[in-house]
Amino acid sequence: MPSPEVDQLIAAFPDWRGDTLSRIRGLIVEALPDVIEEAKWKKPTNPLGVATWSLGGLICTGETYKDKVKLTFPKGSTIDDPTGLLAVGAGVRRAIDIREGETPDADAFRAVIRAAAALNTAPKS
Repeated sequence: MPSPEVDQLIAAFPDWRGDTLSRIRGLIVEALPDVIEEAKWKKPTNPLGVATWSLGGLICTGETYKDKVKLTFPKGSTIDDPTGLLAVGAGVRRAIDIREGETPDADAFRAVIRAAAALNTAPKS
């Protein structure tokens, strides 16, 4: 279900960044119709917070910067990513940086989203 808070985040960027975040949001919902969408980590320097998508645990966050939209996956290093979308990161986290004019492959992105969600429900070893 769309979050009004994430609607506000998207509306706050009436340029390519808002369009990109909206497009990514659509791909996430296509991949996981039951995903929970929220804005978290609100603070004076970021009053609208950070867009998050969860299902059984956090899948990814979406943040806008001057030159990119960054999607961070907290368990990114363990996600099956055969096309190499999760190219940015250190430690366990991995991210996808989308710059103006770029569009990640929709099928590959939905596959990464599904793989990230699957990690949240996988039996712990």
